[in-house]
Amino acid sequence: MKQITILVPDGQNNLASIIGCYQVLLKANQYWKEKGREVPYQVRLAGISSEVTFYEDVFSVRPHTHIGNIRQTDLIIIPSLDHQYDRTVNNNGPLIQWLAAQYKQGAEIASVCTGAFLLAASGILDGKTCSTHWIVAEQFRQRFPDIDLQPDRLITDESGIYTNGGAYSFLNLLLYLIEKKYDRPTAIYCAKVFQIELDRQSQSPFMIFEGQKMHGDELIQQAQAYIEAHLHEKISVEALSGRFAVGRRHFDRRFIKATGNTPLEYLQRVKIESAKKAFETSRKNINEVMYDVGYADVKAFREVFRKVTGMSPLEYRNKYNKEAVV
Repeated sequence: MKQITILVPDGQNNLASIIGCYQVLLKANQYWKEKGREVPYQVRLAGISSEVTFYEDVFSVRPHTHIGNIRQTDLIIIPSLDHQYDRTVNNNGPLIQWLAAQYKQGAEIASVCTGAFLLAASGILDGKTCSTHWIVAEQFRQRFPDIDLQPDRLITDESGIYTNGGAYSFLNLLLYLIEKKYDRPTAIYCAKVFQIELDRQSQSPFMIFEGQKMHGDELIQQAQAYIEAHLHEKISVEALSGRFAVGRRHFDRRFIKATGNTPLEYLQRVKIESAKKAFETSRKNINEVMYDVGYADVKAFREVFRKVTGMSPLEYRNKYNKEAVV
């Protein structure tokens, strides 16, 4: 029988993703058994401690086995972590080494949410694409610049490594893995039983753009501040670079290096974030919001809004503001 190993790292990490993964995978096995088929995977919890406590010792998890007892497994799932990433990495050195060794032996690895930090510490993500919770994207980029972080994506799948976005979107990753490892009917069954939306591809509708400020480039920070203070105006990137006496091409390269976005992308994200808040909290119509954030072309506004959020302005307003005028 093939093996799926759910890790229980040391530390105050996310209990829900451990329990949720275990529960959904057991349900997939049960579905196969009820259909008269041989259960394809044994699902086990493994760690480096015999017991790990959570939430001020209110809950505890006792893994089935120590990672040292597992010579080979087919799929490893890393749960999401708390936000003390350096401490978690330092406290789980043997687990990180084991991950790297298992991957070299052919194991596939899936990380849930901020579990990507633990996976990245193993080095096997270098040069590959990855997702994690949008709220920690800037911290992740600072720690792991050699990884192609794509926080808009809900799930990445590359070279036997799977990563996903934030929080309870791990349930969508599980459905994705169940479809690949079991079959589509099993994924549909689990989606219906646990009432999980099937085939979600993006976490863009849930993202809150706060700007990437954790860099040391003072000039770019000044440019960011100017953009945010003048979001109601139509701002030319050429004029913006000129304001700070920097050539356009050099300004673009410097901006990308500091923030991960081109100046135009950053400008669009700031404007669309302001528009999102207006749709959530006011009764303004689409044209009013569009003008407020410096757009005059309805088609252009709709295209940029959908590009950033994955939804049309009307869809977004109707989803997040029940009091809005239709």
